[in-house]
Amino acid sequence: MLDETVFRTEDVAPPDRLEYWRHRLAERSAPFEAGTENAVDFRADLRILTLGELQLWNMESPSITVRRPARLIRSSDPEFYLLSLPFPGAGPASRSDGHGEWRPRDLVMYDSIRPISLQVSTDDPRRQIRGAWLTVPRQALPLPPDKVAELIARRMPGGTGVGALLVQLLNGIAADTGAYRAGDAPRLGTAALDLVSALLAHHLDAEDAVPPESRRRALVQRIRAFIRAHLHEPDLNPGTVAAAHHISVSYLHRLFENEEETVAAWIRRQRLERARRDLTDPALATTPVHAIAARCGFPRAADFSRAFRGAYGLPPSDYRHGAAATAGGGR
Repeated sequence: MLDETVFRTEDVAPPDRLEYWRHRLAERSAPFEAGTENAVDFRADLRILTLGELQLWNMESPSITVRRPARLIRSSDPEFYLLSLPFPGAGPASRSDGHGEWRPRDLVMYDSIRPISLQVSTDDPRRQIRGAWLTVPRQALPLPPDKVAELIARRMPGGTGVGALLVQLLNGIAADTGAYRAGDAPRLGTAALDLVSALLAHHLDAEDAVPPESRRRALVQRIRAFIRAHLHEPDLNPGTVAAAHHISVSYLHRLFENEEETVAAWIRRQRLERARRDLTDPALATTPVHAIAARCGFPRAADFSRAFRGAYGLPPSDYRHGAAATAGGGR
């Protein structure tokens, strides 16, 4: 499991909760000021996942204003960038920083060396607001600081392109930390850093400023996301993947030389894994096996059965029945 730190203000008495939360966050980041209409009984949760040099923060709190004025910056600078992320299921909330309001899917970058004033609020003061942040050490980002400065407090789309890939990666990590080993954390951090670098370079029109290896890894992640989105297409293969990304098939294979599997093997494994999950999903219990096979890119049931048995040791129907029996016995 990934290294995760959890803070809950309910662990302390109501009058101490806001200061406890502010102190805990300051310990992990930098001193700041905080204000809220819910100071009497401030209920907030914070999860911090360490991903190599990066940290992913997921927070739930009432409406709040956070400020980091110049006098606090002079006393302490942790030398990191702070990237505000869209959070799934966050619900309607107003987010502003003095430069305008965020749209629901916006990504916004801040620098710890600059004053920050963030306000997150809702019409109902009793409702909790969810948010997510990524901290990136300044020296870890392979882009010139003067170029990155052009993007500070600028809104970047998190629902399309590289921004969507970054959000998908980080939300997936936060949603299922148990799926990873502690040793996965540095690799996940590298993947996130590559996508942050690609995102910023795209908006700076400075892709050449990103190291070649970072660009390669970011492209591999875009290719993997494309494959996951098109697994249902029977003709998905290295040729169609390469064409969709305007690269040659030989270059596609070179991209995957340093990966654990060839691109064709990865497509096949993703199809089988999606089929395996669907076969064990109670909501799909009445969906015929051949229909599940087709939606995972196997138009021929015999080919699917043979491939599935080779991967998991059982025919698809037997695997489904075994999973159902195990689930039923656990009730």
